[in-house]
Amino acid sequence: MDDNLRGRVTKDGIRIYEPGDFVGMRTAGRLAATILDEIAPFVVPGATTGELDRIITEKVQASGALSATIGYRGYQHASCISVNHVVCHGIPGPKVLKNGDILNIDVTVIVDGWYGDTSRMYVAGVPSRKAERLVQVTHDALMKGIEAVRPGATFGDIGAAIQSYVEAQRMSVVRDFCGHGLGRVFHAPPNVLHYGRPGTGAVLEEGMFFTIEPMVNLGRPETKVLADDWTAVTRDKSLSAQFEHSIGVTADGCEIFTQSPAGLFHPTSR
Repeated sequence: MDDNLRGRVTKDGIRIYEPGDFVGMRTAGRLAATILDEIAPFVVPGATTGELDRIITEKVQASGALSATIGYRGYQHASCISVNHVVCHGIPGPKVLKNGDILNIDVTVIVDGWYGDTSRMYVAGVPSRKAERLVQVTHDALMKGIEAVRPGATFGDIGAAIQSYVEAQRMSVVRDFCGHGLGRVFHAPPNVLHYGRPGTGAVLEEGMFFTIEPMVNLGRPETKVLADDWTAVTRDKSLSAQFEHSIGVTADGCEIFTQSPAGLFHPTSR
């Protein structure tokens, strides 16, 4: 069987991977998370996002892995770096980080054909109180979504867990972007919405691999994409934050493939 066609596919088009495939995802996810651990000391006021991406590119190359984003639809960087009101897909470049900036760094690597995809928040210097709270709420929203994952639950349960928590904190969940299936491909069914109603959507089964990656805004949820056709920003220029894990559904819950080996997934951990 072609490695890209392992496992069966559900009626919703979602691939069910085999138990042995968890090993490949574990390896790819750990490398992506390790690279994000290792970039943390370089996220300081005065650094440029282009310099951070250069370091990430060198780390991917040194590992013997491939960057999934270099060459993807014409994109030319090993990371997306989204600062302050940039929601996602920020392009690294000459932007200089200032004290108090918050930023999401998103990295996807390919190891032996398996995709490891993760992102997390960083702070350059000392964040404002409102930025610190946004980062905390977004992190906790991701974890509440992950807690909803188990065979027999639905994707609507995941979205509802995230949405209800975020809106109770008087923040908003971005609707324009979502998580996705992955494995031996970068993006595949399902679309993992970060809002929804319990009991709706496809039913989770053991062997499904996908990302959960909520984007949370301090203001309204609306976004717009800039003229570069990549960078998405909040329409009201409010701060935005995002955390992302790649996970696999297990018999009694899920496995997080992109756990930080150094325990640095949350920026206050360092």
